[in-house]
Amino acid sequence: MKIPENEQEQKELLRALFNVRLPWPVSQDFLAVQNAYLQDELHEKGITHLSDLKPVQDGLYLWKGDITTLECDGIVNAANSQMLGCFYPNHKWIDNAIHTYAGVQLRLDCAKLMDRQGHEEETGTAKITPAYNLPSRYVLHTVGPIVGRAVTQKDRDQLADCYRSCLELADQHGLKSLAFCCISTGEFRFPHKEAAEIAVNTVKEYRKQTSSKIEVIFNVFKEEDYDIYRKLLETDRKTER
Repeated sequence: MKIPENEQEQKELLRALFNVRLPWPVSQDFLAVQNAYLQDELHEKGITHLSDLKPVQDGLYLWKGDITTLECDGIVNAANSQMLGCFYPNHKWIDNAIHTYAGVQLRLDCAKLMDRQGHEEETGTAKITPAYNLPSRYVLHTVGPIVGRAVTQKDRDQLADCYRSCLELADQHGLKSLAFCCISTGEFRFPHKEAAEIAVNTVKEYRKQTSSKIEVIFNVFKEEDYDIYRKLLETDRKTER
């Protein structure tokens, strides 16, 4: 394989190789080089700290940005049932980005979890791993429902389970803050508005029922999702007043 002369093309090739690499053992020499490179990339992109954000409601935040640059206790990855990350080279979805910029250690950790479990991850459940080269401390991996021709009640219940499972797992591990991506709204085809409604309602119900103090960031990447969440959260705030 010829290595491109252009730096950006070299980075794209490296990302593609990260994406297709199976969870095989890796040398400490490689990890040292990889980690240094990923840390340089992170600082070039810039880190957003939770303290930089202002809550829309008590303990609830809305932030439009790259979740791999967010410093908080945990971020949520919209995973597939294999829980090994996206193997499609340079895919733009969140599962690919998180595994890329965390480093190959993340796929190795996930593979160990799945080997011990002995079967694919069920929809609506969650696992937790260190975040490695990401600025967050942990990654919580959850498998959202795949929508067919129309959204079913089972789809709605399973999506709510994703949020609840992640919150329970975060509280069990003492996390004080957790950033959710828009679970199942990409290739899994859950309608954006309905998914956002489930996300907000489930988080608020959980915090109320359990008296959990965990701070939750709704992370979006598209303007469409930002507008949906903003309207939902602002409407809720006015209703509560």
